[in-house]
Amino acid sequence: MGRAYEVRKMSMAKTAGAKTKVYSKYGKEIYVSAKKGGADPDTNLSLRRLLEKAKKDQVPSHVLDRAIERATGGATEDYEATRYEGFGPGGCMVIVDCLTDNNSRTFAAVRQAFIKNDAKIGSPGAVGHMFEHQAIFGFAHDDEDVILELLMEADVDVSEIESDEGMITVFAPYTEYDKARSALLAAMPDVNFDVEEISFVPQTSTELGGDDVATFQRFLDVLNDDDDVQNVYHNAILPDEG
Repeated sequence: MGRAYEVRKMSMAKTAGAKTKVYSKYGKEIYVSAKKGGADPDTNLSLRRLLEKAKKDQVPSHVLDRAIERATGGATEDYEATRYEGFGPGGCMVIVDCLTDNNSRTFAAVRQAFIKNDAKIGSPGAVGHMFEHQAIFGFAHDDEDVILELLMEADVDVSEIESDEGMITVFAPYTEYDKARSALLAAMPDVNFDVEEISFVPQTSTELGGDDVATFQRFLDVLNDDDDVQNVYHNAILPDEG
């Protein structure tokens, strides 16, 4: 993939909004996960991943607890996962993941975000095939051969390992998230993950310049201000990220 994930992460993963927006989005995801798979993180691995990620992003415990209580206390919100794909300013590729209780409202809002920011929403699958759905772990270490060996011994299907300035980044199919994480923790109990997530990783990148940079930033801001939008993934590279 050519460049360390930590360096380019912000140019392809979601852009967080204000803290209240972050809390709201985590709360919704946790509610849906607990409603669907149960409130016990030991048996609901999806919920456990969300709770760990939320705590790392400094979401207060009361926000997490309230979302789980709503899921187990008879709350009736019915959210559906939806995904929109298209081309952003400068021809970059964009994936927008949403959780919504009103598909018509969400589609209209996302579509307007595209239309008003020199972007074009596409049909399902328009750009998704150009992204890889990956489990990603980043941590301090200086020997990628050692990491590859321990993961192979644990029968983890590794897509790629990057090494850059004392940081190792492991990429694996998203289905290998739990197996890879368990293998790394078993071999290095004190490891501190700077990155541990499932994300869409672009196979190519698009460098933006000129007016496209400001338009793209405005496009991201509009999407991330929408309460129905959970994550925005893209392959844009901005001038200061080169």
